[in-house]
Amino acid sequence: MNFNNVTMEISAVSKKQYPNKDIFEVALCGRSNVGKSSFINTILNRRNFARTSGTPGKTATINFYNIDNKCRIVDLPGYGYAKVSNAERDKWGKMIDEYLATRGVDCVFQLVDLRHAPSKDDIIMFNWMRSKGYRQIVVMTKLDKVKKSLVQDSIRRVIMDLQLESNAIIVPFSAVTKEGREAVVAILEEGVQS
Repeated sequence: MNFNNVTMEISAVSKKQYPNKDIFEVALCGRSNVGKSSFINTILNRRNFARTSGTPGKTATINFYNIDNKCRIVDLPGYGYAKVSNAERDKWGKMIDEYLATRGVDCVFQLVDLRHAPSKDDIIMFNWMRSKGYRQIVVMTKLDKVKKSLVQDSIRRVIMDLQLESNAIIVPFSAVTKEGREAVVAILEEGVQS
């Protein structure tokens, strides 16, 4: 795939706005402050393609990023952010539910912050993915913010809390050092070719 050929296709709020489902599609889910925009920018080798914000909860739409007309990364609104109204959180929840229930997405990456134990929302989301038969792919973000001596303990905690199976794909990831980028790109390439 040519990562220099990238477009932001659309920011959608409902099913009728989604682009045609004609290429391999990966959905990203995770808490509001887990670093999904930084993850996207790192994968695409761009600095500010997906807008990052100092304020969690800014992504209020479903953003479709097209890579070389072969793969689409779909950034879902973050969940679990307390400083937005209940009505706004419900709206985001309905958007995410509609997308995941109707889209027939090929793959879901769950992003979790390696510095913290998975939240109740992370566990609910992961159990939903498991119930739908998705491959267990967990990207553990903010690797650079965890002391090297504590990384393995942090990974073990996520594995235990999410009850990951032995065939789960676990990618420790840093948007700062780009560690984990090659592993993610390999998963995308494999999906495109299958």
